[in-house]
Amino acid sequence: MNTIFAVLLVFVGCCSNVVFLELLVRKFPGCGNIVTFAQFAFIALEGFIFETNFGRKKPAIPMSNYVIMVTMFFTVSVINNYALNFNIAMPLHMIFRSGSLIANMILGIIILKKRYSMSKYLSIAMVSLGIFICTIMSARQVNTGAEGSEDQDVYAFLHWLLGIAMLTFALLMSARMGIFQETLYKQYGKHSKEALFYNHCLPLPGFLLLSSDIYNHGVLFSQSTPVEVPVIGQAVPVMWLYLLINVITQYVCIRGVFILTTECASLTVTLVVTLRKFISLIFSILYFKNPFTAWHWVGTAVVFLGTLIYTEVWTSVRMALRGKEELKEKKAE
Repeated sequence: MNTIFAVLLVFVGCCSNVVFLELLVRKFPGCGNIVTFAQFAFIALEGFIFETNFGRKKPAIPMSNYVIMVTMFFTVSVINNYALNFNIAMPLHMIFRSGSLIANMILGIIILKKRYSMSKYLSIAMVSLGIFICTIMSARQVNTGAEGSEDQDVYAFLHWLLGIAMLTFALLMSARMGIFQETLYKQYGKHSKEALFYNHCLPLPGFLLLSSDIYNHGVLFSQSTPVEVPVIGQAVPVMWLYLLINVITQYVCIRGVFILTTECASLTVTLVVTLRKFISLIFSILYFKNPFTAWHWVGTAVVFLGTLIYTEVWTSVRMALRGKEELKEKKAE
């Protein structure tokens, strides 16, 4: 029952989160910093009350390790959201972030000296190819979609290229953080709720560096069209309402993933998150009419097929079916 509830939380929370993030970004493309800050502040407040018991509970993992983890987590979160300022369409953003498996695997080979099966290497090649196809097609859209002089076209393309470089860096940094977390959990045990709190609380002072941008977008949000909120009977600027829903759905999504990690195998968690990304992508394309060519569909299919091969879903399904057949045979005997 808990597993079904967690899966519902992940799908409803994460898919809704993507919708309201796109609503925010379409109106104010540079609002990534205020969105990141709001998400961090909300999750940190919840963790301070319910996880640390108002700061009375001591961390199980040394604070020095959390400082390293938080530095990486803060960098990844800010860069991922800030990349949306550089002509990065939301579908491409989601596809690129789906490459986390290959980034994790590559760094695992380099840092942890891991070795994998041929199916894993095949999945790496497929995910890389899929992301490459989608990126190249998006680059062509940037070139053909920009109107103006040749200098403006070149500037638009270089602007977009910088966004791609930011996403690539964030992808590799996120994978490095995953490996660091893996080594910490092996040494000190799994404390995912504690890590969730410190990952969102400790970086809050870092937002002082972005305070002017956050304040400016706060002013812009306050100037947006007011809408009536039935529950409180007050008119609220629509962008603040979108931000509130985005923050709540982000929290619901993260909570769902946390419940899944305690109830299911890591394979199941990866599969659920991957399917969630795919549904979010389809919804973003259909609802917001984002430009998506046949080649984009090919690239997306290759990315998700490669992800499914990596998670060995087919093997698990075959084993489950074989187990059912063996059970039937025993009953028949």
